[in-house]
Amino acid sequence: MTSTTAAAGVGARAHRSRNTRPAHVLAIVCAGMVLANLDLFIVNVALPSMAHDFGNASLEDLSWVLNGYAIVYAALLVFLGRFAERYKRNISFLVGIAVFTAASAACAAANSVEMLVAFRLVQAAGAALMTPTSLALLLASYPPDGRAGAVRTWTAIGGLASALGPVVGGVLLIASWRWIFLVNVPIGLAGLLIGWWKLPEVPGHHVPRPDALGAVLVTVGVGALTFGLVKTGDWGWHSMGVLASIAIAAVLLISFVIHCRHAKNPLVEPKLFKVRTFTGGALVMAPFAMAFGAMLLSIVLWEQGTWGWSALKTGLAIAPGPLLVPLTSLTVGGRLIKRFGAANVTAAGIACFTAGGVWWALAASLEPSYLTVVGGMMLIGVGVGLTLPTVMGAASGSLPPSSFATGGGVINMIRQTGMAIGVAVLVAIVGAPGSMAERVVAFQNAWWAMAAITATGLIPAFLLLRAKKS
Repeated sequence: MTSTTAAAGVGARAHRSRNTRPAHVLAIVCAGMVLANLDLFIVNVALPSMAHDFGNASLEDLSWVLNGYAIVYAALLVFLGRFAERYKRNISFLVGIAVFTAASAACAAANSVEMLVAFRLVQAAGAALMTPTSLALLLASYPPDGRAGAVRTWTAIGGLASALGPVVGGVLLIASWRWIFLVNVPIGLAGLLIGWWKLPEVPGHHVPRPDALGAVLVTVGVGALTFGLVKTGDWGWHSMGVLASIAIAAVLLISFVIHCRHAKNPLVEPKLFKVRTFTGGALVMAPFAMAFGAMLLSIVLWEQGTWGWSALKTGLAIAPGPLLVPLTSLTVGGRLIKRFGAANVTAAGIACFTAGGVWWALAASLEPSYLTVVGGMMLIGVGVGLTLPTVMGAASGSLPPSSFATGGGVINMIRQTGMAIGVAVLVAIVGAPGSMAERVVAFQNAWWAMAAITATGLIPAFLLLRAKKS
């Protein structure tokens, strides 16, 4: 049986099960992605309030509320994606939502920093199970010719949720930082009830259990890499802790690649990277995710730290950018891809995002300006809306059915790790300027660097995403 025939069979079984329309599956899994992605950035603006409630806890301790989530989320995506390939995708997805929702309620009730960090780690594990299984459900529910469009929508909604984190966080802080976690509970419960009722049963595949050694190598390797990167701000790039973490990560990840090439049952099949569009998507995703994570944080830091804006004012000012992500992807993205191809649309998105970085580097000054924010965020929003959904749709749509969850885990691991690298690069470039004039120069250098990093994605976009001529 060919991969296309098998894929069509999976989609047909999912479509007939419970008579659920693919659009319903899309709506349910998007709710899960909103939960997972919103929490990547929503906590950023709440750290000062948490510090006050926990007896003036240090920001270094509270940083683990962010860093712990990022490390566990990135590290477990591939392992849980591969593990879920063996079981019903709808059940795995619902388990992920249940874990995430319960952990969110526990975070809201936490009475110490240590308790909050512990529950955030559990929350991240639930998100790491939700993400690849939601993509697997989506791909199995649509026929092959509809998958790329569905994944673009899924990615656009996830990107919107990530970028809206500071906005939603600023609004909820009016009541309490605990609402940042409580808001997940009704969404999660609704997703559980509707998912149990409406999600199709997508059976697992008869594949061997995930390779234990490979799982340990990639999970600890990505965890060590992310840990080292997020600690550069506290310890510095040349500290023994950071250098040791990155060295351990390099050894483990290189060992993982070698192991996958020779193991009888590799955690990630090397043949996945023989799929042209999947490899292209991975190579575009890495630099774009770096720039995305750094740009979003840099704008928040600039508006709050340089202009003195409140969390709510900052969130509302950057809102036009996130709102343009789904608007761009869902209204014009698909039509542009049909006319010009995924490579050209990706290139256009990279160009818009790069222009957003250049805009900030040239226009930002010590004088607060809504025009600067809106102009830059519109370019960034269009860039994200054209690039991320197109790349995810092209990469995921090219996978065989037996690798839906694993491939989705790989792409999302690259995205999360790339964002952590981008934040670390931003912190290293900005540093601790001694005057406002030095602060302007430092942020300008960071925005130029982000623009340059984004532009490197043009090479794999044209070489590997461009469809072969028949």
